[in-house]
Amino acid sequence: MITTASVLTVPTGILLPESVLHSGLFAVLAAFVAINTVIYASLALSAILPKIYPTDWFTNRNRRTETRSIYPDAEG
Repeated sequence: MITTASVLTVPTGILLPESVLHSGLFAVLAAFVAINTVIYASLALSAILPKIYPTDWFTNRNRRTETRSIYPDAEG
C-alpha cells in the first residue's frame, strides 16, 4: 500500500536551486515584494474607505455667525 507521506514528497528546488533560495539577494527580493504588497494593500484599502476631512473635526474661526444669503431665514 502507498502511504500519503511518500506521495506528497516533493523535491526541493524544483524551479530554482536551493542555493539561490538561501542567498542574500533572494532574501532582499522577498523583503521588497513583501513591503510592496503591504503598500499596495494599504492603498487599495484607503481607496475603499470614505475620505476623512479634518476640517469637520475642528471649528474654523473664520466662519460667519450670520447668513449672507438673499434668504435671511436660510441656515448658514
